[in-house]
Amino acid sequence: MVYFATSGMAFSRGKGLFKKKIVLKMSLLILVIILSGLVFGTLASGAQVGSDLGLSGKLGAAIAKVPVGTGSGQIDPNAPKGFLGIPGAPRISPVLAFLWAVWVGWIFSTVGAFGGIMAGVGHMTIYGLGDYTKAFKKSAPEFNKIMTDSIRMANQWLVGLSSAISSLNYLRSKRLAWPLGLALGIGSLLGAYYIPKFTGGKISFSAYQGWFGVAVFVVGGFLLYETTPRGQAGKKAAKAAAQAFEKSVKEKGAGNEEGIKVTKWGIGRIEFSFFGAEFGFNPIMAFIGGLLIAAISSFLGVGGGFLYVPYLTSIVGLPMFVVAGTSALAVLISMITSITSYMTNTGAAVDWALIGTELIGIFIGSMIGPRTQKYIPDIWLKRLFVVLALYVGLGYFSKGFFGTAWVPM
Repeated sequence: MVYFATSGMAFSRGKGLFKKKIVLKMSLLILVIILSGLVFGTLASGAQVGSDLGLSGKLGAAIAKVPVGTGSGQIDPNAPKGFLGIPGAPRISPVLAFLWAVWVGWIFSTVGAFGGIMAGVGHMTIYGLGDYTKAFKKSAPEFNKIMTDSIRMANQWLVGLSSAISSLNYLRSKRLAWPLGLALGIGSLLGAYYIPKFTGGKISFSAYQGWFGVAVFVVGGFLLYETTPRGQAGKKAAKAAAQAFEKSVKEKGAGNEEGIKVTKWGIGRIEFSFFGAEFGFNPIMAFIGGLLIAAISSFLGVGGGFLYVPYLTSIVGLPMFVVAGTSALAVLISMITSITSYMTNTGAAVDWALIGTELIGIFIGSMIGPRTQKYIPDIWLKRLFVVLALYVGLGYFSKGFFGTAWVPM
């Protein structure tokens, strides 16, 4: 009995020791697995694409440095190709791109501004390129900045075509103050060329989006003031011309018999009339104004119409029926220069399939705008611009600088 009891105790003790060894070995194995996972996970998160994925220029070089993966701020080389041929980038519906471009062309050719702003809204928000680009701010800052430059330039392609079509249409209908448009446009050449050259590859998307919002919001507030009785008080000539034009449209239909007529030429002053109202400007001051406006608009990647409009309505005192065409001519000159500078100096890439689709929509919208503008009262054109400017400006300001939009967008 004693023997069996002793043997049982020994067996029990050995069995317990065996279990402890198994538990210890299993624990060590699990620990090794966890540590290995951490090590390999760290190495994997640091792995880069290592290839330009067939994309040329600075874009391809930047992509090679982006972390590999399927998460935010990473690129999966095996994912379906999207914007610019980048795997995993947003895939933009041609139908959506076309319809949005029609809207961009219409509003630019109707108001003389906001086309670049609406193009930016399309590329950043409607197409989803903004959130996609922002995700690479920390993981791949070089790629983030190249994408930002590409978005800035894409906006300008749309505005460039719209401004060309609008300029021709308004010139034919005698609603383009071409001496003023040329003075502004010539002044824009320096700003449109050098700003992309100096800022290309240096601006993060968040900073771009925030300043985009600030500029639009400020101009919206300024134009809101212009729609008030106090703001309208100093614009008697513009108001009289607008009323005369509206009356002519109602009575005769076309409304171009008494369009722009240049009445005085001079280095210090050029004057012209529109439906019996006289207007004038200093060509030198217009040159300087064009330079400053082009510098700001090229930085933001827009046409500059949102700044030309308040300049033409407030400083020169033109009615909106003349502002749209005059602004379009100035924008056209700066757009040709700015797009060239972006392509040659920043390495910004062009998604030709997307741009081609958008340009068709821009053409249609820009042909409709000048034909519908004369039926919309001058004050309502301004109010439309104000509402859009305040909404979009507030949204992008908050999203760019605070990380979340304060209005739905």
